[in-house]
Amino acid sequence: MKQARLCTVRRLLSGVVLLGLVSTATPAFAEQETLRVRTMVRDDKVLVTFSLDGGLTDEMRAVVQSGLRTVFTYTVELKLKVPAWVDRTIASAVISTSVDYDNLTRRHTISQALNGRMGESKVIDDPALVAQLATTFDRMPLFDTKLIEANREYYVLVRADARPRSSSALWPWSGTASGLAKFTFIPN
Repeated sequence: MKQARLCTVRRLLSGVVLLGLVSTATPAFAEQETLRVRTMVRDDKVLVTFSLDGGLTDEMRAVVQSGLRTVFTYTVELKLKVPAWVDRTIASAVISTSVDYDNLTRRHTISQALNGRMGESKVIDDPALVAQLATTFDRMPLFDTKLIEANREYYVLVRADARPRSSSALWPWSGTASGLAKFTFIPN
């Protein structure tokens, strides 16, 4: 009798663990379509365009409106497709956008950095423009074509993350979103 209960408890625990693994694995598949990525080769540069589908969620807007500094970090990697082996990372870049909301003036200060070097900083009133500047990047010249070989398959992988996360519901991708774009380098 005691043995039967022990087996039942073990089966129940195994089911709970399996259910937990399945539920945590599901967002990894769902996140493949949350970040749109495109590449273009022009003037000896690999230009990368990417944006988050839907921009900021209502929960993330609430975090920004609370006055907490919110930092969006995008890690962009240029990778070489290697058949039957691990793909090789050729180069990487990190783009970060911080958003500070001043509750007194009701204005947002947006600062952007590329690989740790501060770039532009803007003060903006319009929340829609803030969402666009934090989640959309157009034709960023991130990589030099001198790093890549002609007629080879490459892809650009972009991972997005946001801080702070006060709950798991703030960022719908359970921490990170990702997307990729494949291309074959054919020099002009």
